[in-house]
Amino acid sequence: MILTCTDGSLYSASIYSHAAWAAGRLEAPIHVLHVIEREEGTAATDLSGSIGFHASTELLNELTQLDEANARVARLRGKAILEDARKELELELGAAGPAITTSQRHGSLVEILGEFEGSVQLIVLGKRGEHADFSKGHLGSNLERVVRSSKQPVLVAAREFRPIDRFLLAFDGGSSSLKAVHHIATQPLLAGAACELIAVGKPESNLARALDAAALGLRGAGFDVTAELLPGDPDDVIAARVKERGVNLLVMGAYGHSRVRQLILGSTTTHLVRVCEVPVLLFR
Repeated sequence: MILTCTDGSLYSASIYSHAAWAAGRLEAPIHVLHVIEREEGTAATDLSGSIGFHASTELLNELTQLDEANARVARLRGKAILEDARKELELELGAAGPAITTSQRHGSLVEILGEFEGSVQLIVLGKRGEHADFSKGHLGSNLERVVRSSKQPVLVAAREFRPIDRFLLAFDGGSSSLKAVHHIATQPLLAGAACELIAVGKPESNLARALDAAALGLRGAGFDVTAELLPGDPDDVIAARVKERGVNLLVMGAYGHSRVRQLILGSTTTHLVRVCEVPVLLFR
């Protein structure tokens, strides 16, 4: 199943296109999930403490009714988002396409994702959600939490979808990037696409040998692979290579193996997801 997360943001149309592409490659059904966060959809149960003990009963009733109305609006908006998602996906996939289901839930996206564990092959979501600051390039607040909690790969959709026929795999020899190599070699998602495999480091190192082994494995799986070990800063080198070579997808581990071995925030991963104008396939 392709689990597709949407909040009705500007990325929604692209999210649906990426999900449709993945569903076609994996021959998998799509489930579209819309989550109403607790602060958005839960009415307050006791307002007296926040506005004082002497507030009139009439005022308290009006505030309670307002919260209930806001929660109802959130539910109706979510239903409209899901209906739009279904229509967009049906247009993308056609009548003979895979099954499309939808659901609306209340609570934390990460907690709800845990309920789908075991049935999901891929999670698709946008780089930025409805409340992200586009002018500052901020990423969606759920992105790091989803990647940290998911055992499955996460496809982070770019603003626009473009057919994916060439991808770049940023390799550092760590467990996340080794998982990415294995997944690509054994799954049909990227079969037939040209692969640029790059690592940033020093020649005559363990990384160089690991890079050669990864390239050999991908070629053995039928991929057309070019592999290079490049000097410099990973942030700059990988971002420049994505732009120069016209790749349609960046594949990388969510956690680095060397100096970038940290949480996603502040790492090479966050930088590349933010600055690269292509979708990013992440492996934890």
